[in-house]
Amino acid sequence: MASLSPRTDIPDSHSFATRPYDLVKEFMVALAVIALLTTLLAAVFSSPDENAITMRSWAQADAADVVATATGELAGTTTSATYGPPYNNAGPGQNVLGIPLQKWGGVRIPVNSADLVLQPLEGQSGNAQLTAALGQWSSATSDQQSAWSNAYANALAKAPGGNPAKVANGDYGPVPQLVADFLDLALSGGLEGDLSASGNFYGTDPTRSLLLLSDGAFLENHAVAQKLGGDQWGMMNETGNYPGQPWMWLYTFWYQVKPFSTSDNADAQVWALMMVLTLVLMFLPLIPGVREIPRLVPVHRLIWRDYYRRHRDTLVIGDLASSPPPSPRVGPDHQTANSPHAAAPSTPPDRPSNEP
Repeated sequence: MASLSPRTDIPDSHSFATRPYDLVKEFMVALAVIALLTTLLAAVFSSPDENAITMRSWAQADAADVVATATGELAGTTTSATYGPPYNNAGPGQNVLGIPLQKWGGVRIPVNSADLVLQPLEGQSGNAQLTAALGQWSSATSDQQSAWSNAYANALAKAPGGNPAKVANGDYGPVPQLVADFLDLALSGGLEGDLSASGNFYGTDPTRSLLLLSDGAFLENHAVAQKLGGDQWGMMNETGNYPGQPWMWLYTFWYQVKPFSTSDNADAQVWALMMVLTLVLMFLPLIPGVREIPRLVPVHRLIWRDYYRRHRDTLVIGDLASSPPPSPRVGPDHQTANSPHAAAPSTPPDRPSNEP
């Protein structure tokens, strides 16, 4: 049979039957369905739209915790002060199978815990008592500074409600004055910029602010109330009342099971496990046995069931590679439109049209 010319090879679109089709109606129905599903799913799975915790809101909500945390920073007894790399060398850090990952990484973000309190205070002027307290602190030896701050921390722990006004008399040096002015600075809102500036023009580095917040009890208590504690399953979006991070479930899942839930190296161990799982996913096509699953579980035959029904006698069951993949079809004879042997269908199917 002679091939048809390019002009007669493709059937004329006007030779197909037409039927009414309301595009606007379809759009409105789809919009209504999506809006309803979005509302329902957001109501069930969305996370609380919590305002960001600032130094000012912290000081307003729990002034005693601010004072206790500032005292701990001066004493060098807070979590960040004893954590180790990347902030300091005060601790060995976490490891995986004996490999000291934090030590190998080294101190990349040097942070002296006392500077979280002293540096913002040193930028204040017009306060003679604060100036005298800073001078007394800087002229003292490190042992004397530690003795003052530890003594005041112990006194705060014994005071009713941790109230600085109810602390027993003792030799605390300039520490009470320093932490009192630090609380006033936090209440005024001036602590935000001082801690986030970090020498940058735009002041967008929140590292020190987050370290100070995490050293106190207020942030942890707030997280636990929202089911976000380390031994809880919660996940929350950073901003906005939108669904949380469901893609993080696999990462947070491991913290809830042993040995990770009881390990001091849980962070490093979970990180290492996730790296292994990522490599397994990357090299999945190369793993013998696993790569045969698509052939042994022929889901593709369900998807291309029409194709396999027409080629039942020529295909080996489960072997998609034994025949070329199906091609686009035109007309009931299933021949491609650009095939040299294709002809216009004798009974063209209906086609959508926006004609009335």
